[in-house]
Amino acid sequence: MALHLSWAFVFGILGNVVSFMVSLAPLPTFYQIYKKKTSEGFQSIPYVVSLFSAMLWIYYALLKKDAMLLITINTFCVFIQTFYLVAYFYYGPKKEKIMTVKLNLLFNVFGFGVIFLSTFFIQNPLTRLHILGYICMAFALCVFVAPLAIVRKVIKTKSVEYMPFTLSVFLTLGAVMWFFYGLLLKDMNIAVPNVLGFIFGVLQMILYAIYKNHPKKIVEDPKLHFSDQHIVDVVKLGSMVCSDVNAVAPQPIGTNNNNGVVEAQNIKRNTMEIDASNRV
Repeated sequence: MALHLSWAFVFGILGNVVSFMVSLAPLPTFYQIYKKKTSEGFQSIPYVVSLFSAMLWIYYALLKKDAMLLITINTFCVFIQTFYLVAYFYYGPKKEKIMTVKLNLLFNVFGFGVIFLSTFFIQNPLTRLHILGYICMAFALCVFVAPLAIVRKVIKTKSVEYMPFTLSVFLTLGAVMWFFYGLLLKDMNIAVPNVLGFIFGVLQMILYAIYKNHPKKIVEDPKLHFSDQHIVDVVKLGSMVCSDVNAVAPQPIGTNNNNGVVEAQNIKRNTMEIDASNRV
C-alpha cells in the first residue's frame, strides 16, 4: 500500500512539473501584448476557462482530502491565469474588456457559484464528492475536444506552423502523468479524461511527423492566415486551444506642409488602408 501511494506521489510530482511548464506557454503571447501595448486580436476565453477549471479541481481536491498535488498545481494555475486576464484586461480595447468581464461573470462567478452551492450542502460527503467528480470529468472531457480545432487547421493548411511540437509533447506527457496519478489513487475522475488527452497528443505528434517537411501553404482565408493558436493546459488534466491573432496596425498618416494636394491624397490613401484593415 505504501509503495502504491509512493508511485502516485511520484506521478503527481511529475505531473506538477510538466503542467507548470505548460502553464507558462502563453508568456510569449503576453510579451507581444506588452510590446504592442494592445491585446487586440487575442482572445481571453481560454484563460477564463482555464481559471474556471482550476477552481473546480481545487474544490474537488479539497473535498477529496488526499489529492494535495492537485491543489498545488491548480493553485498556481489560478495565479497565472489571473495574471494573464489582468494583463489582457489592462491592454485590451473597450469592447474586449467588456467581453472579458462578461465571460468571467458567466464562468467564474455564476457558473462556479451554481456548482458550489448545488453540491456544498449535500449531506452525504461521498455523494457530494461523486457528483462534483462527474462535473469535473465532464468538463475535462469537453476541454480535451479543443485540440480538434488545431488538428483541422494542420490538415487543411498542410502546415505545422500552428502546432508547436514541443508543446504537444509536454501536453501528452502531462496526460500520461495525471492518468497514472488518478489510476494509482483509484480516482477515475482524474484518470479517464487524460486517456483522451493522450490520444489527441499522440495524434498531434503524428500529424507533425507527416507535415513537418511540407512547404508552408498560402492560406486564402484571411482569418486563418492571421490565426496562430497556443494550447493551454486547463486543470493540469486537460488542454485547450487558444487563438493568437496578430492585429493589423494602420500606417501613420503623413503630412506635407508644402503641398495641400499631396496631403489630401495621403489622407485618402491611408483612410482606404484603414478601412481595408478593418474589413480583414
